[in-house]
Amino acid sequence: MKVKTILVSQPEPKMENSPYLRLIEKEKVKVDFRPFIHVEGVDAKGVRQQKIDLNNYTAIILTSRNSVDHFFRIAEEMRFKVPDTMKYFCQSEAVAFYLQKYVVYRKRKIYVGQRNFNELLPLFKKYKEESYLLPSSDVLKPAIPETLEQSGINWTRGIFYKTVISDLSDLRDVYYDVLVFFSPSGIESLLKNFPDFEQNNTRIAVFGNSTVKAATDAGLRIDIKAPTPETPSMTMALQKYITSVNKK
Repeated sequence: MKVKTILVSQPEPKMENSPYLRLIEKEKVKVDFRPFIHVEGVDAKGVRQQKIDLNNYTAIILTSRNSVDHFFRIAEEMRFKVPDTMKYFCQSEAVAFYLQKYVVYRKRKIYVGQRNFNELLPLFKKYKEESYLLPSSDVLKPAIPETLEQSGINWTRGIFYKTVISDLSDLRDVYYDVLVFFSPSGIESLLKNFPDFEQNNTRIAVFGNSTVKAATDAGLRIDIKAPTPETPSMTMALQKYITSVNKK
């Protein structure tokens, strides 16, 4: 069956040259974006209940833009002036770049990984004397605590925000040829919102091993997978699949 409509379970990309735009133009498909999950901040009281005092830390581990936003939000709520000496360990360049929203980049001690969290390991081992805080969601990839334990550093996890399932009831009678998922939480949201969901001719596209597992465990048929050596991005995987089925 041909693909004409796609629903991506994430917010619409803000960049002008989004690869989804190229996909729409080239394949003449309709692509809608709708977050299946959203983030809600934990308030300062909730953070204090975790016995977290921001004065006790000399380094912050930042894994995403959300972790950046919610760390500085909590600092403001607690009236904590983040010292200029604070060190920031960012999982990727994108996170480090986003940090400029809150700090003057050239005046701060910022350390950056390549992309995967375990690439920060040599930096943690180099700065073992620091006291680290990991502001995170209630949902955390196992690789993160595993890497931190392996590093031997003194670290504390603080849940500063939570992943919450979005209300999708308005989509009950809306059908798409392809549903695109990037996390197990997205799959969970689909099944919570539509417990009687029947896949039938709907194609499921998933990104990452944990999402593959969640979809498989839920009994869904996976039609499109990324990343692969041939299609390292989701848009490339969609492009390949659509080209193959639409020309028949």
